[in-house]
Amino acid sequence: MSDKNQENQINQPVGEDRDSREKPDVNERNLTANPGDRISDKPQSVEEKAKQAAIDHVPDITGDTITVPTYFVVDEPNGEKKALHHVKDAEEISDVIREARVDENGNRIWW
Repeated sequence: MSDKNQENQINQPVGEDRDSREKPDVNERNLTANPGDRISDKPQSVEEKAKQAAIDHVPDITGDTITVPTYFVVDEPNGEKKALHHVKDAEEISDVIREARVDENGNRIWW
């Protein structure tokens, strides 16, 4: 390198190799954006899941205070209740919402 290139060189402090497998990764350490994203390893009833909050009593973009459930409880066609996780089952939750906005003829209802 010429002296001029060395003058323009930016040296940043760097630590050890970040790809080192000595430490567990994010998933292995159960780190998430918020604790409510975690899914328990132990079996839980629909009622137990229904009581969990992913985000509890925090201001949203409008300044309103909100609580977001970890699980959304929906009724199955057979009458049973099912708990859908707000992250893992997001697509199914969207499907349920779409179904709720369709009339008996299959026409979308806009509110």
